[in-house]
Amino acid sequence: MSFHYLEQIRQTNPLIHCITNYVAANFTANGLLAIGASPLMSANVAEVAEIQQFAKGLLLNIGTPNGPENIEAMILAGKAANQAGIPVVLDPVGSGATSYRRQVVEKLLSEIKFALIRGNAGEIAPLAQIQWTSKGVDAGAGEADLAQVAKQVAQQYHCIVAISGETDFVSDGQRVAKVQNGTPLFPKITGSGCLLGAVCGAFLSVAPASAYFDAVVEAATVYAVAGELAARTLNRTQTGAFAVKFLDQLAEINITLAEQQGRVTYA
Repeated sequence: MSFHYLEQIRQTNPLIHCITNYVAANFTANGLLAIGASPLMSANVAEVAEIQQFAKGLLLNIGTPNGPENIEAMILAGKAANQAGIPVVLDPVGSGATSYRRQVVEKLLSEIKFALIRGNAGEIAPLAQIQWTSKGVDAGAGEADLAQVAKQVAQQYHCIVAISGETDFVSDGQRVAKVQNGTPLFPKITGSGCLLGAVCGAFLSVAPASAYFDAVVEAATVYAVAGELAARTLNRTQTGAFAVKFLDQLAEINITLAEQQGRVTYA
């Protein structure tokens, strides 16, 4: 396992445009800064297409779908990003919770080419028409083989798919990587998954399309190892302290730590 995209992010400071939910916007922006990227947070239909002329990556996150104008902004930005040749990440937050969110995800997938779809099991399983019990934006529970789910959705949409959870699964439709780092404190802070989508966008922004799978595996590993390091001196109730320490660890982590402590297997 050899990583190198983290250092490229820190050397080039890529601008990542995020159309994300208001719950996670601040945490996402600070996390991108910590990892070495530059955030731009806008959902204004008057400028989102123009932003793709200088952005290096785009995140579309439906966590707080605020009506038709918000979705229009995502479509305008996504199409412009496709035309500019920059990677687009979809975070289908809560897509298993309501029919409206499922319709939004279907519309985005029909009009935009995504480099990565990233979500928890409760958000990705419905894309594969697999029964999964979820509550709101929680991962929920089900019996499916998540490695196979990731592979199936990747094949269906011709992109990388990452399923986040106690174990992360990343697939390009052929290969599957399992990242077994992390901490139970991740789901205790709002926006931890949303930030991961943005961080993946930063890693994709410095990778060639042929290496998107490797870039997402590196992103997931760096992220999960940083979480482990942040949680090592905390107890399970110190969720506020974890949020701060995690941002510090994202700024501090290096390739050597990620390679040494990452627990990644491939199938």
